[in-house]
Amino acid sequence: MAKVKEKNVPEATSQAPETVGFSDAPMIPTAKRKKKNRRKLIRRIISLVVVLALIAGIVVWRKNSANQEGSTEVLTDMVTRGSITSMVEGSGAAVPKNSASITLLSDGQVLEVFVSEGDYVQKGDQLYSIESSAAQTEYNKAEKDLRSAQKEYDKIVGAANDLNVRADYTGILTDVATIAKGDLVTAGSKVATLVDNTKLLLPLYFSYAYENTISVGQSATVSIPATMAQLPGTVQEIHKVQYVSPEGGRFFEAVIAVDNPGTLAEKMTATATLSIDGETVYPYAPGEMKWFRTQALIAEISGECAANKLYDYMPVRAGESVLTLTAESSEDALESAEATLDAAKDRLDKAQKNLDALNGVAPIDGTVLSLGITAGEEVKTGTLAVSIADTTTMIVNTQIDEMNVSFAKAGMPVNITLWENQMFGTIDSVSLTASASDGMSSGVARFPMVISVDNSEGLLMSGAYVNYSFTASQSDDCLVVPIQCVKSAQTVDGAKCKVLFVQTDEPPVNDVELAVDMMEIPEGFYPAVVEIGISDNNSVEIKSGVEEGTIVYAGVMQNDGDMGMGLYF
Repeated sequence: MAKVKEKNVPEATSQAPETVGFSDAPMIPTAKRKKKNRRKLIRRIISLVVVLALIAGIVVWRKNSANQEGSTEVLTDMVTRGSITSMVEGSGAAVPKNSASITLLSDGQVLEVFVSEGDYVQKGDQLYSIESSAAQTEYNKAEKDLRSAQKEYDKIVGAANDLNVRADYTGILTDVATIAKGDLVTAGSKVATLVDNTKLLLPLYFSYAYENTISVGQSATVSIPATMAQLPGTVQEIHKVQYVSPEGGRFFEAVIAVDNPGTLAEKMTATATLSIDGETVYPYAPGEMKWFRTQALIAEISGECAANKLYDYMPVRAGESVLTLTAESSEDALESAEATLDAAKDRLDKAQKNLDALNGVAPIDGTVLSLGITAGEEVKTGTLAVSIADTTTMIVNTQIDEMNVSFAKAGMPVNITLWENQMFGTIDSVSLTASASDGMSSGVARFPMVISVDNSEGLLMSGAYVNYSFTASQSDDCLVVPIQCVKSAQTVDGAKCKVLFVQTDEPPVNDVELAVDMMEIPEGFYPAVVEIGISDNNSVEIKSGVEEGTIVYAGVMQNDGDMGMGLYF
């Protein structure tokens, strides 16, 4: 049988026997383990006490907050003596005080441009050149129309001063109109034909063989078969017409004048001969005599006939009146002629400006702000060619409300602010008429105001938006209170007033009963009617109603619980 091998057993020790599955590290003694657990317990107790203290603090804080919720503190202020300045402030856009522009009135082609935007020009400097045949044609026509209108006006003026229709030369009347005394004669109507019968003209045809030998002024002998008379005559005119006779001859016309012994008349048949180098030259055929000259006599103005000599074949002398009119309608005719003349002058003036615009010159000293044309382009009527402005002085067009307009006076100094730049201006004008459109929209009447600003340093550009301010009024050594202390109220009688709520044991002498009870005013404060003066953003002047040192209600400080503190006026 097998032999069992003995094992050596170790001596007993204080260590625990080895246990399968546990660490091989030595175990902590029992006494040390108890001490460590006690320290953990103490730390837990301390943490618990801190948490309980915090909870208790929160409860107490909430309880105190609940007790203080809704509490208020009355705020007061005092009537003091000091100084106050009332300022009027506003804003507006700055534009040049003096500016001008040139707009083309006709089409054309730009030939040259002599300036650029930003250039400084002097009055009269040429800016550009434009070619336009239409503009020149328009000017020529306007000039001709003006001459015609001026002539007509002078004629009407002369007629209005004379009120007579007169013969310009000696002769007889023919084709007279039937006009009785009292009849109305309208302007422009023909009243008769004036015939110069002191001479007659005899047109005759002569052969072109004598073209170079018959001349004006040459003597002739005129034969009148009806009277068997021969009268001296003179070649008055020569017309190189081409009259061809049935026989094939070619002839020109010579007009011979003959004095009228009193027996000659129009349409009488006559002939004439000329003597050339001893040769008697005859016309192709006899001709008919014509009056030397004729003229239609026209009434230049309207009026009733006062007297006349309107009879056929009535002999008249140069300057003699053939019709006299009344003056009743002469003023109307004169006004009409004057209106026509003025219209013609306007057209010529416009045409002249158009020509000037084509060769544009600077109308003022200033800086070229904009240039709407370039060399070589075709431009149309209405094109803005150039705009020039003198920016050394700018103006601010603004409006001031009805509460402050009485303080604004022409000549008052004004502070101008553009960002950080400070400038100075002067009130140029304040309109006495409110701007209706603005008043309708805002409910407050506003009055146009113009401020002039020195811009010699060039800080302001056209269109820049600036702020302005000026002193409306100032009071020194006056009673003042914070502006929120003054209340607007209404008495039981319906009168509107300003009040301060003063702190006093008894109602003041100027105490007033208000129509509406102001619930926020605490006890111990009474309404005292006051007269106020000027104000600024913080204070208001008290002219009467309270004395210096009076304590007045200013508002309340209210605790709104979780919402915090609130200040109420």
